[in-house]
Amino acid sequence: MATVEQTSRSAAPDRRTLWSVFRAATRAPSVHNTQPWRWVADGVRLDLFSDLDRLLPGTDPRGRQQMISCGAILHHVITASVAHGWAVATERFPDPGDPDHLARLTLRPAEGPVPDDTERTRAMDRRYSDRLAMLPLTDPRPVMARLRAAVLPFEQEFEVLDPAVRPRLASLSDRHTATRRDDPFYQQELSWWTGHSEGPDGISAQALASASEYGRTDVGRAFPPAQGSDRRPGLADQATLALISSYGDSPRQWLLAGEALSAVLLDCTVAGLSTCPLTHVTELDAERRMLAMLLPEAGALPQVLVRIGTAPEGEEPPPPTPRRPLTDVVEFRA
Repeated sequence: MATVEQTSRSAAPDRRTLWSVFRAATRAPSVHNTQPWRWVADGVRLDLFSDLDRLLPGTDPRGRQQMISCGAILHHVITASVAHGWAVATERFPDPGDPDHLARLTLRPAEGPVPDDTERTRAMDRRYSDRLAMLPLTDPRPVMARLRAAVLPFEQEFEVLDPAVRPRLASLSDRHTATRRDDPFYQQELSWWTGHSEGPDGISAQALASASEYGRTDVGRAFPPAQGSDRRPGLADQATLALISSYGDSPRQWLLAGEALSAVLLDCTVAGLSTCPLTHVTELDAERRMLAMLLPEAGALPQVLVRIGTAPEGEEPPPPTPRRPLTDVVEFRA
C-alpha cells in the first residue's frame, strides 16, 4: 500500500487517494456482510449514510447491528484517511432531520501519517472473522490492556469475561440457536445472506464452518453449515471472550460501539491474533439482559461479544469475503 506513506500537501485529497481510502475501508465487517452503508465524497467532506435497503428486519429490526456495522466502516475510513496523511474532524449525526445521515468527516492536511494508523490500515486486508476453534492467547494481559484503552475514546467498556462464566455464555448461545430455529423469517433471511459463492455481499460458503467445525466452538451463531470440511480437527475452542458494552442504548451509542469494535479488531490483527465478532447473543432482549449480568458494572449494556485467540501456526487464511464495487457505495460530487 504505497500511498499510505505518502502525505498530500494539497487542500483536499485527490480522487486517487480517496479511492485508496475507501478500497481499504470497505473491508470493514458488517452483520451478515450486508455492507449497509453509502458514502458521499465532496472535496474535503465525506458523509456516511445508512442504507436502509440492507436492513435485516428478521435479525435486526431496530437496526442496532446495522448501526454497529456502519460504525465499523466509519472507524476504518477515519483510520485509512489518517494513514494517508489527513487529519479528520468527525461530526456524528450532523443533520437532526435525517437520522440516516450518520457522520460527516472533514479532512485537512496533516504533518504526515500516524504510524499506528498506518499499521491498522495495512491490517484491514488481513482481518477476517475466524469462525473456527482457536488456540489460546499466550499472554493476554498486554493486548487486553491495549484494547481497553482503544475503546475508551468511543465511550465503551471492554471487559474480558472470566473463564468461569463460559458455560453460562455457551448456554445463552445455545438458547439463541433454539429460539431462532423456529423463527421462519429469521431462517429465511439467514439463508438469503449466507452460503453463496457468487455475488458482492453476504457470507460466502468458504467463510462458514461445517457442522463438525461449528461443534468445536461453544459460542457462535448457527449459520447454515459448510459442506465437507474439517479444519483444525481435534481443537476445541480456547479463545478469550470479551464484551464491548456501553452505558446507553441509542443509535449514537450503537455507532460508537461499531467504531470501538473496529479498533479492537484492527489492533488484534496487527498483533497477529484471530478474532470473531458475535452479535447473536445481544439480539434478543432476554438474552441480552442475562448477558449483562455477567458484567462487573451494573447498568452496562452489552453491544458486541468478541472471540480472540490465535490460529494454528502456518495455516493459510481463508479467501477474502466479497465486497460491493466501490462505485456502488461511494458517490463523488464535484
